[in-house]
Amino acid sequence: MTLKFGLLGAGRIGKVHAGAVAANAGAKLVAVADALPEAAEAIAASSGAQVRTVEAIMTARDVDAVLITTPTDMHADMIEQAARAGKAIFCEKPIDLSVERVRRCLAVVEAEKAPLMIGFNRRFDPNFRAVRARIDAGAIGAVEMVSITSRDPAPPPIAYIGRSGGLFRDMTIHDFDMAAFLLGEDPVSVYATASNLVDPAIGAAGDVDSASLILTTRSGRIAQIANSRRATYGYDQRIEVHGSKGMVSAENLRETTVEVANETGYLRDPLLNFFMTRYTQAYAAEIAAFIEAVAAGRPMRPSGEDGLKALVMAEAALKSLKEGRAVEIVY
Repeated sequence: MTLKFGLLGAGRIGKVHAGAVAANAGAKLVAVADALPEAAEAIAASSGAQVRTVEAIMTARDVDAVLITTPTDMHADMIEQAARAGKAIFCEKPIDLSVERVRRCLAVVEAEKAPLMIGFNRRFDPNFRAVRARIDAGAIGAVEMVSITSRDPAPPPIAYIGRSGGLFRDMTIHDFDMAAFLLGEDPVSVYATASNLVDPAIGAAGDVDSASLILTTRSGRIAQIANSRRATYGYDQRIEVHGSKGMVSAENLRETTVEVANETGYLRDPLLNFFMTRYTQAYAAEIAAFIEAVAAGRPMRPSGEDGLKALVMAEAALKSLKEGRAVEIVY
């Protein structure tokens, strides 16, 4: 079976997902839609797909599934439209910036019994999955503490900040999902502290650019998250999980594994620069998992509920930052 996709949104992440579809033998991109015709045409030209309207993709008989990679404020409406059209749905995070809007959207998905996967691609990174596998195999005993470092190489354009929903909903949301994935439990409280240390314009736009957060589960397990919109040395993505019998970690990926040693010291190549290159394998594996779940009729993971939980954590973190105290996370 070849799953035929329609791509809704031909921007930066849309291009990444178009490449992920092309990398999977069980998938084919047949249609692309975007508000900017030239963006859709560029992807169509490289993939053999057709440029169509959103409405045409939703009603097309030759489209089995949709990839939603539009701006966040369009996600929930498109999910509902696709669910009612009988499509399998893959949507980039977050579903919406409003928890209540997400709940209403998921009610439609449930009513229509539509398959829905949310794009938390880091769960599919080979290294991070290997960490989870070692945990499941008992290599470090019972999980006690998780440390997540996630720093972008440079801040996004200020115009993006206003539409993104802010650091916690846009960037840390990946780390909230990863924390739950590694802890094996949903966090029930969060304490957040944050500052503007990278770009004063981000603060003027009402957001923060540097943050540290502590999440705690009901059993007392702890996750620490460190975020920054700037890392001059590249895309900093590391995790460490400490347990009762040891520790397992996944380090950064570099352009090569070459190391030069001479009288000045040890020199290594730079980190992979951003998510398009750092998580190439994860995006392909994510789409492969989506295809397999559709074919087998299995529940999707990460699910819409996983997306909702990560957003609830983000909202609790915002409340913690505002009130300067630990806040209960109520799902």
